[in-house]
Amino acid sequence: MTYRSFSIIPAWSNPLIADRFTQIDNLFSRITGEAPVSDAPTYNLLQKDKEHYEMTVSVPGYSEEELDISVLNNQLTIRGHLKTEETAHASEKDSMTWLHQGFKKREFSLSFNMENRISIQNAALGHGLLKLEFIYDIPEREKPQKISISADKKSKNILEHNV
Repeated sequence: MTYRSFSIIPAWSNPLIADRFTQIDNLFSRITGEAPVSDAPTYNLLQKDKEHYEMTVSVPGYSEEELDISVLNNQLTIRGHLKTEETAHASEKDSMTWLHQGFKKREFSLSFNMENRISIQNAALGHGLLKLEFIYDIPEREKPQKISISADKKSKNILEHNV
């Protein structure tokens, strides 16, 4: 399972460090036989305004039935699993040979730790992209409040000093 931190505060990344991490990740995956973390689907996180966010996860070839989205204890989990293939398609697969396979369709799991104020409003799948729309709920008592100043005639007399 790939764990990612999801917060409203953006993370800045250094491409040099990210490239080195990918190289080290690939090296350890070859040694241990585990799937590299970098094989997890890529995603974008977009802040539309102060309260609305959108996450787009690249899941080419997956159908709605092969994707599970769940939230438990403020942890968003997106899972991709493969449907069991029918035996009729097995004979067709035996006659096919991949010349190049750029899309690797395999089981995956992405987890994001979310703040309790973030809630998912919508999830849609289209053209190999899974889009999740979030809203960041800020309670009214925690929003900045504008306090108006009124001119009170009684207080004006108090401020004046008569000699």
